[in-house]
Amino acid sequence: MRQRHPAGERLFVEFAGHTVDVVCLETGEVRTAQIFVAALGALNYTSVEATWTQSLPDWINSLVRAFAFLGGVPAQVVPDNLKSTVIKACFHDPAINRTYGDMAAHYETAVEPERPRKSKDKAKVEGAVLLAGRWILVHLCNQTFFSLDELNAAIRPLRDRLNSRVTRHLCARRRTLFEALDKSALKPMPAEPYVYAEWKLRRAGIDDHIDVDRHYYSVPHRLIKQKLWVRITARTVEVFHQGQRVAVHAKTSGNHKHSTIRDHMPPNHRFRSDWTAEVIRTRAARIGPHVAT
Repeated sequence: MRQRHPAGERLFVEFAGHTVDVVCLETGEVRTAQIFVAALGALNYTSVEATWTQSLPDWINSLVRAFAFLGGVPAQVVPDNLKSTVIKACFHDPAINRTYGDMAAHYETAVEPERPRKSKDKAKVEGAVLLAGRWILVHLCNQTFFSLDELNAAIRPLRDRLNSRVTRHLCARRRTLFEALDKSALKPMPAEPYVYAEWKLRRAGIDDHIDVDRHYYSVPHRLIKQKLWVRITARTVEVFHQGQRVAVHAKTSGNHKHSTIRDHMPPNHRFRSDWTAEVIRTRAARIGPHVAT
């Protein structure tokens, strides 16, 4: 069935099969950079960039930069069933990684993965990957890059040239058509940029703490043995129970130590933690000097 793509409705995204080598100047180590491709359904306006991995943080950051490149947000994002983004591939109701869903909610867009083993569902980006290989990556194969920023600096003018070419089936430049049709149909960007946050499911231990990356953060004692969602950013660790935030901590590196908020402890634990040597001496002195001694 022939598919129709209204302006600004769908953005198809995928990692290309092609990779580019990046050489470390200090060690001579060669790392492989992945190529992220995004294409609007209506006019094939294409965004291309290099990233280190296909992991969830790199995937989301690349998608956020694609939104910035477009200057707006489409109604839907159509990815493939990448393991880092789709927990369970399903024809009717796919399960999306919570971090990915959090990003989509921030930009007020919907994530609609392709059906399992149905690559034609995103034929638009499959074609964009071929064009990226033909008009961008082929020009980079004989060059040596020493950083990811240097590689992306080389990709950007080639990407702009691709979008400025006159297409055979539209007989016009993608950029011109994008400015005339797609751009006004996109949703505006949110006022605040998305802050990457990873969600993890943790169970509170009997000592009122949860383990997050080998550091232990306290939670209210009434939640002992409960499953809790943890939202982890670069600076904070937030704990949620049934959709309500119950604790927030400054993030600490994995040092096997504890970050404890006194109010999270049960009364008997607070009493014990307050019963220090100084408190004992103070109370003894109230009775008399001999008891203090």
